[in-house]
Amino acid sequence: MRAVVLGIATTILAATPASAQEANPQIDYDGFVKLTIELAEVREAHRLPIAEFIKRSQAEGAILLDTRSAAAFAEGHIAGAINLPFSDFTDEKLAKVLGKDQTRPIFIYCNNNFSDDIRPVVSKRAPLALNIPTFINLHGYGYTNVWELADVVPTSDLDWVAAKESEEDTDA
Repeated sequence: MRAVVLGIATTILAATPASAQEANPQIDYDGFVKLTIELAEVREAHRLPIAEFIKRSQAEGAILLDTRSAAAFAEGHIAGAINLPFSDFTDEKLAKVLGKDQTRPIFIYCNNNFSDDIRPVVSKRAPLALNIPTFINLHGYGYTNVWELADVVPTSDLDWVAAKESEEDTDA
């Protein structure tokens, strides 16, 4: 599998015009592709079935991280999860939320881990599921003990914290 991914990545990198690669030194597409390839096997080995995921995420020192938007998190999340929206990832915010110990176990999930396909966990297109860039970015920022929920489950099978309905919602 790694050889296939490497072949595809090499083709992509070769097809990228040099001018596009040099246009903005703060955006490194080639580096992202390289990191993605390097992490393919690591990610596969770090995907856990639901029972193991829940058990390990509740261990002392573990972090259950929800990187969906703050609004989606407020509408519902796995009990015990903390929220840092993916779009807010920076060295400083990650250190503040996750701590400076980059070996601490971090457990991630996204909308596509839930079969409900309703707010707040509407499924995304599979290649664009948030788990993928979250895993890659956490590793890129140095957090290497990242574990991903592998299964698709209904939120009713979990200790799910849902937002309380407002009076306006119940009057309708």
